[in-house]
Amino acid sequence: MNKRLQSLRYMLFDILGSATAWTLFNIYRKQIIESRLFGIDLRFEPDTKFVLGLIFFTAFWVAMFGLVGLYHDPFRKSRLRELGTSITITTFGTIILFFVLLIDDYIVSYKNYYEALGVMFLLVFILTYIPRLILTTNTIGKIHNRKIGFPTLIIGSGNKAVNTYNEIKAEKISQGFNVVGFIDLPNGIRADSKLILGEINDIPEVIRKHEIEEVILALDDESPQTITKVINQLAPINVNVKAVPGMNDILLGKVKLNRIIGTALEDVSFDLMPAWQANIKELLDYSLAIIGIVISSPIALVLAAIIKLTSKGPIIYKQKRIGQFGKPFMIYKFRSMYVNAEENGPALSSQTDTRITAIGKFMRKTRLDEIPNFFNVLKGEMSIVGPRPERQYYIDQIVKVAPQYLLLQKVKPGITSWGQVKYGYAENIEQMVERLKYDLIYLENMSLYIDFKIMIYTILTIFKGKGV
Repeated sequence: MNKRLQSLRYMLFDILGSATAWTLFNIYRKQIIESRLFGIDLRFEPDTKFVLGLIFFTAFWVAMFGLVGLYHDPFRKSRLRELGTSITITTFGTIILFFVLLIDDYIVSYKNYYEALGVMFLLVFILTYIPRLILTTNTIGKIHNRKIGFPTLIIGSGNKAVNTYNEIKAEKISQGFNVVGFIDLPNGIRADSKLILGEINDIPEVIRKHEIEEVILALDDESPQTITKVINQLAPINVNVKAVPGMNDILLGKVKLNRIIGTALEDVSFDLMPAWQANIKELLDYSLAIIGIVISSPIALVLAAIIKLTSKGPIIYKQKRIGQFGKPFMIYKFRSMYVNAEENGPALSSQTDTRITAIGKFMRKTRLDEIPNFFNVLKGEMSIVGPRPERQYYIDQIVKVAPQYLLLQKVKPGITSWGQVKYGYAENIEQMVERLKYDLIYLENMSLYIDFKIMIYTILTIFKGKGV
């Protein structure tokens, strides 16, 4: 079950479909609209203009379909939802192309504009959606017949968990859940001990070891503390989470039906942004990182020379940090401290820290030491805006006081953040916990609009020299 290959299949169908749509549309323009206008039969003959248009037209539609997430998670698609998304994005894209490609066309009357819009919409929609529908239907059929399954972990070991497991095993039409085991909870009743894979604290390791893709919360009358602990363990992990609804949820109307077959489950979403905003954010990250590297290169060269001439050691300082989904990576920064500054162990810096070099103090006040972070963004390890990444040493201490810190690992760490703007650098664990609330507020309100505001405030901080 190769997700990347399946996504490429969808993309290939869209490339072929949109290329065919462009070809047929140009035949229509030449042999119907222009022939009617000039009163003679005109033949369609491909030329350089047509080829350039073909490349642009195809790339445009693939980008539009990717923007709304049609290539994301290719094995978990809803045909009805995909139909609605396809109609919406094809309508929107057709209107854009009308003003880009068709507004200056030769026409007999304005009715030709409406005809052209309608023909383009139908060609693109039919030639891209129908192949996509066939591929999706084929995939869903394989899931229903258990030819495709997703490794699934059930959180819980009581009556609800056991009943859910039995229902899934008895399904005539599979939903794709391939249950590998349970996580034991302190609720008194136990599932088959052979299927118990661990306890709450083992959740991340169990998910990694068994390559879990689906998690089902089947909690009996667990305490709020237990539920919170489970959620904190799951939130930073890249898995799909579903829950078995309780009777109170059903009576209060909180359960939203999203499938009509199989075990009744409700989606537990940790998605912080709509798919299209998340895709634009990622595109902006790469674009702004390239622009940032180009614009800052003269300053970076000067800083590199000063660092090299004023203190011994490398120009670029590399340090292991924890990124999205708890994955470690090496962060790049201009060195702002003397060599061996942490020979006695990890230590946070302060305004009076004697380990910081003279140029280091300036760089930290203006945030210029973080210019190399742009390369982390290009590597896909960081974002322009997001919670600042920390070392595992400090994360272990923070989690003891504020376990909700793990929620920050749901997103890529950033060069700048709301916590950094509002609070600045932290000098101890207490201040790191205090800064955490601003980053949690950011997660709750995450949007492109908020990102732009944070970027603006960061630029002001740089010019005011208030980084520390």
